[in-house]
Amino acid sequence: MTIRKTIVGRVDASVLEFTAGKDVVLDLALAEVDCIGSAAHVTMLSRMPRVKILSARARNAVVRELVGIMGAARRGRFTILPEDQDVHLAVERMLTAKLGDTGKRVHTARSRNDQVATDLRLFAKERMLTLMEDVLGLAGALTALGRKYAGVPMVGRTHLQPAMPSSVGLWATAHAESLLDDDILLRAAYFVNDRCPLGSAASYGVSIPIDRALTARLLGFRAPHQNVLYAGNARGKCESAILAALAQVMLTLSRFAEDMILFAMPEFGYFILPPEFGTGSSIMPQKNNPDVLELIRARAKIVSSQAAAVMAIVQGLPSGYSRDLQETKEPFLEGLRVTAACVRVLVPLVQKLGVNRDKLRAGFTPGVFATDKALELVAGGMPFRDAYDHVKAHLGDLGMVDPRAALRKKTHLGAPAGIDFASFKARVRREQGFVRAERRRFHGAISRLLGVRYPELPQKGTKRAK
Repeated sequence: MTIRKTIVGRVDASVLEFTAGKDVVLDLALAEVDCIGSAAHVTMLSRMPRVKILSARARNAVVRELVGIMGAARRGRFTILPEDQDVHLAVERMLTAKLGDTGKRVHTARSRNDQVATDLRLFAKERMLTLMEDVLGLAGALTALGRKYAGVPMVGRTHLQPAMPSSVGLWATAHAESLLDDDILLRAAYFVNDRCPLGSAASYGVSIPIDRALTARLLGFRAPHQNVLYAGNARGKCESAILAALAQVMLTLSRFAEDMILFAMPEFGYFILPPEFGTGSSIMPQKNNPDVLELIRARAKIVSSQAAAVMAIVQGLPSGYSRDLQETKEPFLEGLRVTAACVRVLVPLVQKLGVNRDKLRAGFTPGVFATDKALELVAGGMPFRDAYDHVKAHLGDLGMVDPRAALRKKTHLGAPAGIDFASFKARVRREQGFVRAERRRFHGAISRLLGVRYPELPQKGTKRAK
């Protein structure tokens, strides 16, 4: 048996490895936000009435070291040792090595429970703002595609069978509107995330007069969680809410990808994928495969499974912290990463997408206009069911209609000739304004806290942190 010494006690090496799991790797992504959370905590400790934990001078020294560690992390020079177990104790170890007793005071009145919950919320805040920005960018690109080809006819399909006259504009903006609804869900998840758990400690508060409202303001959160037990219980619940919103984004992307894979097939040929977005075959020279779209389709299922996994882990837990929650970290971080990458890669694909007008027109057959013919009879006074039966009995008598002329008759709201492109554009702009305002508010709070312009950091940082 090999015993390893850690900050929190002596632990068998095999137990240490098992319980640390992937945290020594996953937590590298949280190093920066862990330092930001610690900066707020020590600032609050330095301002506490009656109880003097840290002086203002000691607080400034800690924050300077934290900024240095952040710089080291950005340069890939931050390491979490097995004895650290996680990013929190790694940072504490580094602060203690530099500042002695001052470093030992930093963890006063908090637990790794509220610390990691705060880290994940800070991490998610930045990533969700970027994701919303990218989702809106993709919605804007689809809207622009739809407007450019608004009058280009495209067979509308149900059950994948030819159904009614439609347009490229209707098809593109359908996916754009889906993304705009996904943005509503992302914003709701963002607000759920925008509560600060710091200071709840191990979920039961502490016996010294900390100011949780202050740390929430310092970190740019809208408010702290009111109930300290719920602040702990919300770990995993918050992540599952975000993952559920991400899964909806990925659902939209998957359906778009499936459309593109089908409609870019030679048998359809409606769209021409940019050649640089596919890969060739190792044996068939003529191939250019839609790998990007296929991977998005697959990764949508992965994100959905990550959302389900986190919810499944949390739903059977009692109140208070349980180590099970450690297993929610990887699917959460990975879900954010995968969704952001999928959205980002589609924007240039949509912008460079080719539209084959001839192939689109060739997809029309007389049967596509059957419903329009029935409605024409209705307009002449025939009851709809009689008109339906008449057209059905005389399908062979239907002739070809100019698809453009058929589209021009569909003028009501949301129909091919009634798409309000201006409202799509305005909705994208309005939501982009929200993202910009939130980012300014968040970055402004962190800049004031650290005393440096954030997200930029001073070029000179600490030496390699081991």
